[in-house]
Amino acid sequence: MPFPNYTILYVADPRVSARFYADILDLEPVESSDTFALFNLPNGHKLGLWSRHTVAPGTDVTGGGCELAFSLDGADTLDALHATWAKKGIPLPMAPTDMDFGRSFLALDPDGHRLRPMAPRIE
Repeated sequence: MPFPNYTILYVADPRVSARFYADILDLEPVESSDTFALFNLPNGHKLGLWSRHTVAPGTDVTGGGCELAFSLDGADTLDALHATWAKKGIPLPMAPTDMDFGRSFLALDPDGHRLRPMAPRIE
């Protein structure tokens, strides 16, 4: 049975989005053009950034309809990442908050895609 191992986000400008993700992931894309960029993540997952102007078939979907979640090793790591992203000027509509599942904050990429770093509660 195949399992999902590839996420594609529709973006306004793949080169702009690739620079954003290269910065926050500390990883260069393995492919980058005016219409598409691709990251091979160390955990085996792939992240594609496809121009929403050239995706086929076309779509009018924009950011905010889902979240990319980042599981972190504890609240201190999460709080440090929040501080780092704040210094970079990344939009942060939710500060670190203790929630049912653990501690989390919310960030936005250049297209409004929601990024949710989280430190899951361990009981």
